[in-house]
Amino acid sequence: MTQPSVILATASYDHTIRFWEAKSGRCYRTIQYPDSQVNRLEITPDKRYLAAAGNPHIRLFDINSSSPQPVMSYDSHTNNVMAVGFQCDGKWMYSGSEDGTVKIWDL
Repeated sequence: MTQPSVILATASYDHTIRFWEAKSGRCYRTIQYPDSQVNRLEITPDKRYLAAAGNPHIRLFDINSSSPQPVMSYDSHTNNVMAVGFQCDGKWMYSGSEDGTVKIWDL
């Protein structure tokens, strides 16, 4: 099946991440996220990766892959990660946690 040109990604406390074809509203991929609930999602500026923030880590998934495994994990927070985003060139990721820290990650 071909990758939709416009996608939406959703997640919640049900421990799943879902990718949706925006035009039809059809869910075409589900990833189980067993480690924790998902607090926040963010797509990289180049639209290649999805960052999922949980408790107490961030997992980076390849949007165009069918693999349910993350391509990278970021694990130095000690509590819920509630904020995640990317610098406009996609070289850096930032995160904020209920542990009181903000971190800058070199991707």
